[in-house]
Amino acid sequence: MPADRGTGGREPMVIFARTYDLVAWLIPATLRFPRAQRFVVTRRLQDAALSFQECLIEANRRSGQARLERLRAADAELGKVRFYLRLAVRWQWLSEGQYAHVSAMVQEVGKLLGGWIRQTTRG
Repeated sequence: MPADRGTGGREPMVIFARTYDLVAWLIPATLRFPRAQRFVVTRRLQDAALSFQECLIEANRRSGQARLERLRAADAELGKVRFYLRLAVRWQWLSEGQYAHVSAMVQEVGKLLGGWIRQTTRG
């Protein structure tokens, strides 16, 4: 069976690479957030990013409705990542340049996820 596990396209493989890049950039960046917030906002942002990745892995192992459910869960986690990033830039824990960079990464992953959801829905 191909590496895309029957999804019919390359999107799942690309989304894994882009999500890896996002998490690999994000986790070290959050370590620079204020120490007082490490166990609140920082932890939630990290958890949402890692949960997003886990949902993708789980979706790739499933098919049909079960895959769609995991993809929708991934979408919810990505929404949390967006929210926490907006807070981080508002509180100046991320510079405008850092926020622009990570936002572009999140936007790309979101588009790939949307494509995978559409593809799964058409089924």
